Amino acid sequence: MADTKLNDYIPSDDEEFMNPRQQAFFRMRLEQWKTDILNGTKSTINNLQEDSSNLPDIVDRASSESDKALELRTRDRQRKLISKIDAALRRIDEGTYGYCDETGEPISLRRLEARPTATLSLEAQERHERKERTVRDD
Repeated sequence: MADTKLNDYIPSDDEEFMNPRQQAFFRMRLEQWKTDILNGTKSTINNLQEDSSNLPDIVDRASSESDKALELRTRDRQRKLISKIDAALRRIDEGTYGYCDETGEPISLRRLEARPTATLSLEAQERHERKERTVRDD
């Protein structure tokens, strides 16, 4: 299926859940997301190679170092996200993508569009977060 056809495609609840077209749609989104992250990493490397120690003003130098630290934290979070994207791509290959890990029920298309790496339905995620808060409060 041509990517141009998928660019205009919007998954619908009227279709069979996780039909080949929906799988191709989510695969394309996940792969594009991963590519964007990897391209961003290249720009981060270039930015980090710029030497801030030759900035004459100490405040400018400190600001530059702070910006670099923030960029590194962001890239670290995105590095972890890549493993989630890869796991989602494996689930598409296995035919389990889009189904809740806890209940086995379909995850809503709206949730998958908002968070393509989701492994829990909204209800299961809410239960998980309530349980997490309860344990943390103890």
